[in-house]
Amino acid sequence: MARLSVVLLLVVATALVLRWRRPAWYWMTFGVVLAALRVLVRYASVMDACGLTVPPSRWRLALSRMTDRPAPEPRAPRILRLRPTRTGLVLRLKLRPGQDAFDVSVATDRLRHSFGMYGVTVREIRSGVVEVRMTGYDVLRRVQMPAKLDRAPMRIPVALREDGSVHYRDYRTVPHGLTLGATESGKSVYQRNLVAGLAAQDVALVGIDCKQGVELFPLARRFSALANDQDTALELLEALVLHMESVYQLVREQQRISVNVPDAEIAADIWDLAEELRPPPVVVLVDEVAELALFASKEEEKRRDRIITALVRLAQLGRAAGIYLEICGQRFGSELGKGITMLRAQLTGRTAHRVNDETSANMAFGDISPDAVLAAIQIPADAPGIAVAGDSTGGWSRIRAPHTSLRAAVNLCNKYADRTPDVPALAPFRPVVASSASGALTLNKASTATA
Repeated sequence: MARLSVVLLLVVATALVLRWRRPAWYWMTFGVVLAALRVLVRYASVMDACGLTVPPSRWRLALSRMTDRPAPEPRAPRILRLRPTRTGLVLRLKLRPGQDAFDVSVATDRLRHSFGMYGVTVREIRSGVVEVRMTGYDVLRRVQMPAKLDRAPMRIPVALREDGSVHYRDYRTVPHGLTLGATESGKSVYQRNLVAGLAAQDVALVGIDCKQGVELFPLARRFSALANDQDTALELLEALVLHMESVYQLVREQQRISVNVPDAEIAADIWDLAEELRPPPVVVLVDEVAELALFASKEEEKRRDRIITALVRLAQLGRAAGIYLEICGQRFGSELGKGITMLRAQLTGRTAHRVNDETSANMAFGDISPDAVLAAIQIPADAPGIAVAGDSTGGWSRIRAPHTSLRAAVNLCNKYADRTPDVPALAPFRPVVASSASGALTLNKASTATA
C-alpha cells in the first residue's frame, strides 16, 4: 500500500512538473486522456447548458404519449468522430435540424470553459457538419512545428496557428500578400521563415530593402536580384515589368489553341507550360514599402509614382507570369499617397503583427473582417511573433512563426545557393558576393550593363 502511494505521488508530481515546464509533453502523456474523458462525460450537459440542443421531434413526442412513456429529452449534435492530436482534440459534429455552424461558433468561449480546454475554434466542413478544434495548451507560447509537413511547389509552412494546425503560405492560391508589424513585433522573423522555406525550391528571389540592405543582403547568395535604395528599386521593378511582358509572349506562343486541343491543355499561365519551357517563378520581397512611397522633392515624387505604378502593375498582372509580391512594412496607410489603396486591393493575403496604431490594422483587415482588426490591435508588446493572418474570404486566425535566427537563415541560403535561377532580365541586379582579404563578405550590385 505504501509503495502504491509513493508511485501515485510520483506520477502526480511528474504530471504537475510537465504541465508547468513542458505542456506539450504533459498533453501527450496525461492531458489527452483526461480531456477526452472530460468531453465525453460532460458532453450532453454542456451542450444543453450552451443552448446547443433542439427539442424532440413531433413524432417522438407522439410516440411517447402513445406508449405512456416520459417525454424524450432535447437532443444535442451527434458526435461523428473524436480524434486526439499532438496539441488538442478534434470533435466532428453532425448538427440537428434547425442548427447551423454559427450557433456553435458563438458558444466557443462557453465550450472552452466547460471542457477545460485552452482554446476552441469552429469551422464548417460541409452542410450540417462542423469541426470543433480544441487545444489543450498555449501552442503559440513555444512554437514547435510538427515533424510531418505538407510541402509542395510554391507552398511553404511558415507558422503555427492557435488551433495547432500549420499555417502555409501558398503563392499559387494566394499570389500576393501584405505583412505589417511595428519594430520588434516579429515581422523580420516571419520574413526569414519565408526566405528559408523558398530557398530550397526552384524560385527566383528578388529583394528590395531600402534600409541599406541590413535585412536581406546577408541572404544574398540565394537572391537573383537585390536593391538597397529607391533608385535601384525603380530600375529593378521596371525590369520585372519587362520580364513579365516577355513571359506573356512566351505563353501566347505556347497556348496551342486549336479545335483538337482539350481545354485543359491550353496554356493560360506559366504552370501550363512544359517544364523545359517554363521560366522560374519570381517572389518579390519588399522589406519596407513606406520607404518606396515617401518623397521630399518633385523629382522624388516622380520616382515614387513610377515605383507604385510598377508595383500595382505587377500585382494586377503578375500572377499568370509567375511573379508574386510579398509587401512588408511597419506602416501602411492611405497617407502614403495615391495608388496605395489600389495596391492593397490586389494583396489577398494579409498578416498583421503588433502595430502601433489602429489605422494600420484597418488597412490590413478593415475591408475583410472587423474582428481581425480587433484581434490585431490586442496583440501584447511582450509577445513578439504573434500575428493575425487573414484573407479576402473574411477568415482569420492567430499565428506565430518559429524563431529563426539570421544565422540560421543565412546558412540555409548558402546551402541552396546553387538553386538560384539565372533570369536574364534580373542579371544587372544580381548581388556579387566577394571575399575580402579578412574573409568577410562584401555585397555589391552586379556591374553588368543592361543590354
